[in-house]
Order: sequence, then C-alpha cells, then structure tokens
Amino acid sequence: MSHDKLAEFVRSAAEEFGIPGAAVGVWVGGEEIYACHGVTSIENPLPVDQDTLFQLASITKTYTATALMRLVEAGKVEPAAPVRRYVPEFPLEDERVTVARLLNHTAGLDWAVIVDTGEGDDALAAYVAKMGGLIAPPGSRASYSQAGYNLVGRIIENVTGLPYEKAVAELVLGPAGLENSFFTAQDVITRRFAVGHDLGDHGTLSVARPWKGTRANNPGGGLVSSVADQLRWARYHLGDDPTLRGMREPTVALRASTLGDAIGTAWFLRDVDGVGTVGHGGSANGLFAELLLVPERDFAVVVVSNAGPNGIPFDQAVVRWALEHYLGVIDRDPEPIPYDAARVGEIVGAYDIDAMTLTITDEGQELTLEVLIKPEIRAAAETELPRDHAPFPFGLLPGDTDEYVITDGAFKGQRGFFTRDATGTITGVDLAGRLFNRLDGSLRAG
Repeated sequence: MSHDKLAEFVRSAAEEFGIPGAAVGVWVGGEEIYACHGVTSIENPLPVDQDTLFQLASITKTYTATALMRLVEAGKVEPAAPVRRYVPEFPLEDERVTVARLLNHTAGLDWAVIVDTGEGDDALAAYVAKMGGLIAPPGSRASYSQAGYNLVGRIIENVTGLPYEKAVAELVLGPAGLENSFFTAQDVITRRFAVGHDLGDHGTLSVARPWKGTRANNPGGGLVSSVADQLRWARYHLGDDPTLRGMREPTVALRASTLGDAIGTAWFLRDVDGVGTVGHGGSANGLFAELLLVPERDFAVVVVSNAGPNGIPFDQAVVRWALEHYLGVIDRDPEPIPYDAARVGEIVGAYDIDAMTLTITDEGQELTLEVLIKPEIRAAAETELPRDHAPFPFGLLPGDTDEYVITDGAFKGQRGFFTRDATGTITGVDLAGRLFNRLDGSLRAG
C-alpha cells in the first residue's frame, strides 16, 4: 500500500472533524510509517511532525502500570496485597482494596478526586489523603478510576523512595528508549508541542486552557510524548518480555464497553473482527490520543489530535482505517433497536459520580444522554475545566441485555449498559467504563 493513502486519509478526516493538528504513527511489516497534518496551535502555529509533543492523558496509565509491574518483578510489591501495606496513609482501611484491583479498575474507587494539591513533591501524598469512600464492593466489578491510578503512583513513590515522575523515568522511560516523553511543562516548553482546542461560545475553535492538569494526576494521565516515542512504546510491549506479555492477559471481563471485552493490567483487550487487540485511549483538555496494538500481527497504530469536540471520533476513524487498510480487519458499531416507550420509562432520570451528573431524557421517539460537570465542582475549581458537551442521542441494543450505543456526536459508537438490583429496578448506568449510580429522587420517580 502507498503510504500516501494514509496521509491523504488523515488530511481529509482532520478537515471533516475540524482538527487543527494531528499525528499518526503505524508499525506494520517491520516498518514505521508516519502521517502528520496541520499545526500545533491556531494562535501560535507550527507544523505538526512525528516528534511534536502531545498529551497522552490516560494512555499514561499503561506507563504507571508497567512501572508497578517492574516493582512486582523485582519482588518489591505483591499484587494481591492490600494497598495500605504500601500506602499506610491511604484513608480507607478496607483490605479488599488491593494493588491488583487498582490496576484493573475493580477496587471500587470513584472516578476521580477533583482537587489541586500543588506542584511539589508532596502532591500525590496530599491527593491520597483526600480520597473518599467506595462506589462498589472491591472486586465486584470494573469501574474506570483515575483516582485508582493516582494511588498506584503513590505506591510507586513509597516503594522506590522517589517522586513518581523520576521513578517512572528510571523504571520505564529509560529502559524503553523513550527520550522525548516528559511530565513537566519545564521539559516540554523548550520543544515543539501541541495545545488543545475547543469550540467557543460562537462555535469557533479557540485554545483550550489550562494546557495540563495538576501534578497529582500525573500517574493517571500526565505524560506528554510524540507519536515516534509511542511507536517505540508499542514495540517495547510487542516484544517477548514475559512481564509485559502478562499485562495483556485478561483479568476481568467488561460488558458492553467500547473500551474492550476485558481489562488486562491497564490495557483494554478487545476482539475486532476475530482479531485480538490491546489498547488504551486518552483525553485531556482539547487533546486526544489512541494507541492500539495487534500482537498476533506485530502491528500498532497511534493517533494524537488537538481539538474537541470531535477529537475522539477523529482518532477512532484513523484507527479503524489503519486496521482495515493494513490488516483487512473491519471494526463496526452495533445497530440500536427502534424507540421502545416501555423500556424508556425504566431508564429516564438522573445518575451521578463524584464530579459529574448524567441525565437521560425522553425526547419523544428519541433518547438523549447529557453528562455535565457538577456546578459546585466548577465553582470550586481553581482552573478552568473542560466545556460540557451537548446531549448525545443514543439507542438501546437488541435483546434483554440493557445495553446501549451512542448514535451521534463526539462519543458516537460509545457503548454502555444499565445495571439492576435484585428486584429488577435500574440502579446505575455505565458510560466510558465508569459506573454512575442512580440518584434516589430519580429512582423514586422511576
């Protein structure tokens, strides 16, 4: 295949989705292929290339997990041990919250703790001290948790005696040969880097601020890197290292999740058209990333882009194109059933997690799902938070599985499901791997 076809698709897709700048890397047939488009910033534009730095956001979790597994390999951490063995200052005394359950999102922790604990070396320690209760019994189910991975970062700090960032550099970045991957703005600012963009009040793109989150969120989403380094990271994980291969083994099944069919150690595992894939995505403030490996084909694709609200669908469109055109693997969204008034009556209402509310509304022949950052969270935030999205139309999937798929908007193709209690009453909804519990008033109304 001509490499020009990849570049042409990236250019046309970026124009279609309104992406100022993007970079794509593909590892196929023992060769690295790159396609880059556009600029780093609409205010201070520089051409995007394969070495331009983008925030990886939650792809950072694969680095944090790999660093932790190196400590396991060295006999310094026991995955089945309670977290408090390594983080005695962790407020929850429940011994069911284990290291392994943090790594596969089954520890029962809420999604995140929205708090700025500063930029000092004590940022993670202060963050952990503010962690609260559980949203599900540990080990009972998966629910994606940023807070859980920040806690993994604190384990790494306490075991190594080093700040998280320095420990990861020594345990992971150096051994993997990554010389263009950083955590601090001080390191990034002397190099070419991309900034995020979002639609402003008048429907035009503007630079998204702040550029990066707080230091305490580094373990769950703070790494800044290039697509060239990301292909090195992919090849590192595609090798024969037994510890890294073990991270691709399933640990907990997922239900109706766009993220995958199961979670390994950090990685999401998904069967696509009969082929096993291993991947992770990430989204920051107007910056988006996708990394997907196909181990049995020695294949990888990484995509980074710098604008919302369509950064995620752009990234996923490029990944799907690469799978189809390089491997002949087709990835399609499921089709929802027609509007069903009886089933709709069960699910309309309000749900929430620590920082967001999720409201499902019956629009008459169509359902919409709206996720908003809670007003008190916005009011208390010391920096500007990402804009809220408009409501998403969605539909239920065939059968009695209580599964659904979003049919349009920035999260088109995202899947999830509703949960019921022993009486059959809807009590929660999963979106992007996170459990939103139904609010009591909504439950009574339902």
